[in-house]
Amino acid sequence: MVTTGWTTKASGDAGEARALAHLQQQGLTLVQRNYRVAAGPHARGGEIDLVMRERDGTLVFVEVRLRKGNSQGGAAVSVGAAKQRSLVLAASHFLLRYRTPPPCRFDVVAIDGDRLAWLRAAFDAA
Repeated sequence: MVTTGWTTKASGDAGEARALAHLQQQGLTLVQRNYRVAAGPHARGGEIDLVMRERDGTLVFVEVRLRKGNSQGGAAVSVGAAKQRSLVLAASHFLLRYRTPPPCRFDVVAIDGDRLAWLRAAFDAA
């Protein structure tokens, strides 16, 4: 069976690639893409779309959200409390590799149709 059009995964991958290119143009460097933490028996897992580094050494955990339009509030609004907890969990796990963790922040790249918005420090880990 042949299907036409974009799958959700292909669309998401294209959005991540666009976000990555934008962040690299702004001077950030890629540390890791699609960092995943497996779920345990009593805990949910998590995934960070992009782990980037600022020129000053700050580690940036980036969630990329893609929407065709903003009829449902837009892409940025879709990063709710549960998603934030999942990102914080994955980031905490990622930081275990550092003896002394660097400064960190959580950013969101929201893509609504053709419009890309980079929201620095979109939320806190607390």
